[in-house]
Amino acid sequence: MTEQKSQSQQLEFFEIPSPCIGVCESGPRGFCKGCYRSRDERLYWLKVDDATKRKIISACARRKKAVLTRARKQQQKEMGESIGQFTLFDDPPSSE
Repeated sequence: MTEQKSQSQQLEFFEIPSPCIGVCESGPRGFCKGCYRSRDERLYWLKVDDATKRKIISACARRKKAVLTRARKQQQKEMGESIGQFTLFDDPPSSE
């Protein structure tokens, strides 16, 4: 039982690096355009624990995906491509 418990716990040898890519400009929703962190997430990065850093990085990935999805949909709308090929990860077009 103790062997299974020790295997399930992962040792952290390295510090979790900041997701900053040096863009450092806030977008319309208040998130950084480079790393997608909020102002508070950027401000307190060095003060939070590793579990919180992982949650922040996960939230940043979701935010980036949402921004890219909105941009892709806007681009398709501007180009007049209402019906086209989409990947397994895209929402199917709605029938209006």
